Amino acid sequence: MGEFRYETPSASELQRLLWIKPGSSGHLDEVRPRIYIGDMCAAKDKHLLKGLNITHVLNAAHGKYNVNTGPGFYRDTNISYCGVEAFDMPSFDISAFFYSSAKFIRNALSSGGKVFVHCAMGLSRSSTLVLAYLMIHENMTLVEAIKSVAENRNICPNSGFMEQLRQLDKQLHYQGSAT
Repeated sequence: MGEFRYETPSASELQRLLWIKPGSSGHLDEVRPRIYIGDMCAAKDKHLLKGLNITHVLNAAHGKYNVNTGPGFYRDTNISYCGVEAFDMPSFDISAFFYSSAKFIRNALSSGGKVFVHCAMGLSRSSTLVLAYLMIHENMTLVEAIKSVAENRNICPNSGFMEQLRQLDKQLHYQGSAT
């Protein structure tokens, strides 16, 4: 009966996993094969994105008061654009975008592309959506997802987003897995 059951750690325990990578965060980092996380400087640098062969951009800070790029900004490239109008506040419900964003990332990768997920700073909104993708489509626990991303970039989902990721983790890992 001594089998290990995964349990979602507390937010404070998860916080300790975030800052593994020494040094500062660059404008963008490849956090998983063909998945990049970065900030608005990288998002507006089409030359950089072309050089990296980025085919898809997921803007987690879409909108007039955020990073106002949009599909028109990339129209002279072959980049597919998806905008999520999320605000980096603990009270904002970003979980409403978990599945649609995860699907966009999965479609980018399954078409052989490279996806750049960004927000303003590349710390909270973008990393939250990438973590959700890893949990939904790569069957990672929240702990595994955080560790795999934090090895390559310092990330910092805000406390509300972390709580929403914890809820997703519980849904994904407590649902009738009869192991």
